[in-house]
Amino acid sequence: MRSWCLKGLTSSAYLGALSALVLLLLLASGCRSLDATQVKTASEFTFVNEQLAPEPASLITASAQKVKLAQDYLAVTANPYATAAATKILVEGGSAIDAAIAAQMVLGLVEPQSSGLGGGGFLLFWDAKSQQLSSYDGRETAPLGADESLFLNAGDGQPMGFVEALIGGRSVGVPGMVHMLGRAHNNHGVMEWPLLFDEAIELAENGFIVSERLSTLIKKVPALQARPQIARYLYPDGQGLLQGSLLKNKDYALSLKALAAGGPKVFYFGDIVDAMVAVVVDDSNPGQLSVRDFSQYQSVMRTPVCKLIFAYRFCGMGPPSSGATTVLSILAMLESLGIESHHNPSLVGTGVAGDAVLAHAFIEASRLAFADRNKYVADPDFVGVPVAGLLATDYLSQRASMIDLARRNELMPSGSPSAVDTDDFMTGLSLELPSTTHLTIMDATGNIVSMTNSIETAFGSRLMSGGFILNNQLTDFSFAPMDVSGQKIANRVQGGKRPLSSMSPMIVFDAQNQPVLAVGSPGGRSIISYVARVLYEVLVLGQSLPQSVAASHVVEAGNKVRVESAASKDTVKTLGDMGHELDVREQTSGIHAIYKTSLGWQGVADPRREGAAAGQ
Repeated sequence: MRSWCLKGLTSSAYLGALSALVLLLLLASGCRSLDATQVKTASEFTFVNEQLAPEPASLITASAQKVKLAQDYLAVTANPYATAAATKILVEGGSAIDAAIAAQMVLGLVEPQSSGLGGGGFLLFWDAKSQQLSSYDGRETAPLGADESLFLNAGDGQPMGFVEALIGGRSVGVPGMVHMLGRAHNNHGVMEWPLLFDEAIELAENGFIVSERLSTLIKKVPALQARPQIARYLYPDGQGLLQGSLLKNKDYALSLKALAAGGPKVFYFGDIVDAMVAVVVDDSNPGQLSVRDFSQYQSVMRTPVCKLIFAYRFCGMGPPSSGATTVLSILAMLESLGIESHHNPSLVGTGVAGDAVLAHAFIEASRLAFADRNKYVADPDFVGVPVAGLLATDYLSQRASMIDLARRNELMPSGSPSAVDTDDFMTGLSLELPSTTHLTIMDATGNIVSMTNSIETAFGSRLMSGGFILNNQLTDFSFAPMDVSGQKIANRVQGGKRPLSSMSPMIVFDAQNQPVLAVGSPGGRSIISYVARVLYEVLVLGQSLPQSVAASHVVEAGNKVRVESAASKDTVKTLGDMGHELDVREQTSGIHAIYKTSLGWQGVADPRREGAAAGQ
């Protein structure tokens, strides 16, 4: 029997860092010791992911406008405060980029568990005037001094335990979000940069009302008192923040004021940088960030990854995000199968989860797509990712032919796309955990932003600087640099490298090259399943966007399939009979989308979280 608890859990350094929740979870599972060095198979990956998943459902009951029909502009974000900030900018004539910046500054305050100045992300921008789509890579990078030994124990050279890597400075990458937003604003902004910070500064100085979700996550997420600064902020007087309380963040206000006055460069040169570096290198689990790392950081404009499928042009973010390649692979394989002809039109509102044949095809296509994703996708500045080969129609048709529509295949191996030497790649699993945010915004001139930002796990590294939380994105690298045979893993740690991501901001175009749907979601590795399902149901099966966003998720999760409890009982039974091991549980997606309908543009916020849609 395998041993399953956290390596080193009995040491006093980590007992103090872990909450009682994690201990109870692990003890309840009957485990003895979970060693991250053993996380090499899909089943082991699934176990670790489940035990440490940091975004438990928070049973949101607060009402917010989830669906909004508009003619001129729309903003859909993860929090009503952020949606209001974006809408204010749009009313004043700001561009979608301006509104996205204003919203993100607020999100870093009101949902600090998900994103902020200390993180990074990816952004798609549709310029209606030039009819051009741009994609911005603001992913964090490993410190230049880091190497493959970053997550290896000094004594035995084996990968360290995940929690040991997560908490503290070791996991912190160079934040890229500010640089990305500054670059996008230079290219597409209309309003002056300082004006975009007013709402966030006011809320930080005067306070905002703590939401049910934030309060719940503070109670449920492990190790939030592992470091004194975050403990003082989230546990004033020793008690976790309560829903409805007023929370101020003077340090964050000061950081925003400096950023507003000095521009994005302030975040990469000067006092703010010195403070972040000090927090990281002076930590008891120190990282390798340096002032030089910040001065050398650059966001990157990359070519969007697009493919014509089901008569639409689907576009997303290329590597180091695996979002576009994996989502488009799933959709292209479904197109090849033609399985939508089996869809029962009487099952309105149920979509994939309401039809076992559709659900099975979706799962098997996802398994094939993830097998390729895990093997071939990494930072393209370090690895020659075969994007064209992975998305070639003939290749995906051949992959789809492996799907048995009657039952689950025991194995779904990676394929061999053209123009790639498969000996140069080796599958490596990364523990992407579901704490992220997504916003989708359209301005009055038709420009569209689809942006996903993250600090990795809920509340990131547990380190704070300048009133914001620093990411732990380096844990998205493979901890082990090589497999057991000595082959290098594509997503291994290297200095200056960006870790693999599942963030999947998408914009879809019709035959006239006009945008019809923009979407994205938080959710770690599950983002890909969330986004692919909604795209398939809305654009192929003809569901309404609100129906699809609210419908039950079907998520490929390694050796299991996660299905939400609202799924058809017949579907669940039939999938089990087909050989799938089902895990029925609620998901914490945060799908935020806009869709062009005959009545105008429709904005939809996921009912599972506290997001809101607004527009005119």
